[in-house]
Amino acid sequence: MKTLNITLGATLAAMSFASIATAESWDMPMAYSATNFHSEMGVVFADRVRDYTGGDIDITVHPGGSLFKGGEIKRAVQTGQVPIGERFMSAHANEAPLLGWDNLPFVATTYADNERLWAAAKDGVNAQLSDLNLVALYTCPWPGQGFYFNKEVTSSKDTQGVKFRSYNTATATFAEGLGMVPVQVEAAELSQALATGVAEAFISSGSTGYDRKVWEQLSHYYKVNAWLPRNYVIVNKGIWEGLSADTQAAVQKAADETGADCAAKSAELANWYFEQLEANGMSVVDAGPEFLAELQTIGKKMTADWLAATGAEGQAILDAYNAN
Repeated sequence: MKTLNITLGATLAAMSFASIATAESWDMPMAYSATNFHSEMGVVFADRVRDYTGGDIDITVHPGGSLFKGGEIKRAVQTGQVPIGERFMSAHANEAPLLGWDNLPFVATTYADNERLWAAAKDGVNAQLSDLNLVALYTCPWPGQGFYFNKEVTSSKDTQGVKFRSYNTATATFAEGLGMVPVQVEAAELSQALATGVAEAFISSGSTGYDRKVWEQLSHYYKVNAWLPRNYVIVNKGIWEGLSADTQAAVQKAADETGADCAAKSAELANWYFEQLEANGMSVVDAGPEFLAELQTIGKKMTADWLAATGAEGQAILDAYNAN
């Protein structure tokens, strides 16, 4: 019996060691604050992965650019510095124009239309990401994009020379079309940029304004709903392909559930953010007709430029979207 107990103990110890040896600890950098719904959903995803894989993958979320700054996250995942991360998809449109599919102004301005546009773009985007050594696990839309200013704006006559925080090529193009000066600023650095005058205006959802308490520097928000951009959670392709089929299925299950929950949370919060901006003293109104007409003219040119850059692939996305 003593021999049996020793043997059984050794066997259990070996099994325990094997379990520990096969468990993987993943760091997951995220660009937005811990209280932003994208970051909160990142924690939900990590918890689900831990649960569904039986602890084989343990993800630690690092929000607010604390591990890697927003602009560094994609490369960190590509090169295997971290196995997984979240980034703003269209931030990479200058490298791969197809990834700007969600920044086509006034093409898909509702959550339902944005989902249809993603369905049309998904296969092409995933193929592009594969070429970049990346796999997208889930995506999640932001609320519609509008303009923040520290004054009343009725047309581009009011925006000349304003220093405008841009987060990708699309927003820089909007800025230039309105006579503003684009300045690249990550979300985590936005409050400081506004406080120091590095930036004086920007386009984003109500979420960013609320997270960064922009009412401390700015006075007006103009609802435009130009587009609903997406964040995406990406994993290094080589690391993903090294997982067993069962582990991949468990992680993907967590991703699918979290993506759906994140989109629902985004829609739920959209108007609430506007209420919070107003409660803190900001004017929150629809863009006036002259300003909106100018934005739509710029938007048409931006879509044409995107089609010129993406060719048949981009046209196929819009054709599929318009056919549904």
